[in-house]
Amino acid sequence: MIHTRRIIPSAASGLALIAALPASAQEFITVASTTSTENSGLFGHILPMFQEETGIEVRVVSQGTGQALETGRRGDADVVCVHARAQEEAFVSDGYGVQRFNVMYNDFVIVGPNDDPAGLRDASDAASAMAAIAGAEASFASRGDDSGTHVAEMNLWTAAGVEPSGTWYLSTGSGMGATLNTAAQVPAYALTDRGTWLSFENRGDLEIVFEGDEVLFNTYGIILVNPERHSHVKAEQGQAFIDWIISDDGQAAISSFTVGGEQLFFPSAASQ
Repeated sequence: MIHTRRIIPSAASGLALIAALPASAQEFITVASTTSTENSGLFGHILPMFQEETGIEVRVVSQGTGQALETGRRGDADVVCVHARAQEEAFVSDGYGVQRFNVMYNDFVIVGPNDDPAGLRDASDAASAMAAIAGAEASFASRGDDSGTHVAEMNLWTAAGVEPSGTWYLSTGSGMGATLNTAAQVPAYALTDRGTWLSFENRGDLEIVFEGDEVLFNTYGIILVNPERHSHVKAEQGQAFIDWIISDDGQAAISSFTVGGEQLFFPSAASQ
């Protein structure tokens, strides 16, 4: 576990600091985050609550996890919120971030054609499901973009003992929504976070064909970009957002976000 000195006081005192700032200084912060948090509608649901309480607007740069962390490394964001734990911890240990906090979790699912040509509904675990796709050379749409979802996918191929290649393996180099569009058009299998899938409307013949393996558990963390490396980072405002999203109010806001009556993300700040 990485222990890093927090540079901002508690949530209450952090918000008090914001209230004392001139209006021009508290206009907005930039958060580099995953396409799943944006495309699912989560941020559209919770950010107005934060802005109403603090007066701080949050502008989201929606990217894959690898790109979002690179945005943070360049100092082009004040906060990053992503879902690849090992990369997040490296971001902090390399001095680009101050401290990582648990925010929430959901899970990954494998979607595919409803006739399920590779027989994933009969798979015993996620690795077997991926091996079945490769064995059948059934079309698979990959994000191929160094996102948290792509990292999770590659870990599953490794667990399956597969190096995916060939005409059946379609690397889109795109976000989750665009990759699901490709999968729907082919049709092809794809790995997706459940939140984006529930919000995705252009499903065509796609259905969830495999879910439930504990290796598909998908955690999200939030990190303040280190102002000692990039002096222009809005540290007080950024930490105020972090303090809010891991507070009871922020966690309740996450819990209250549903699509079609189904909760998409589950708060995990209490598990720090």
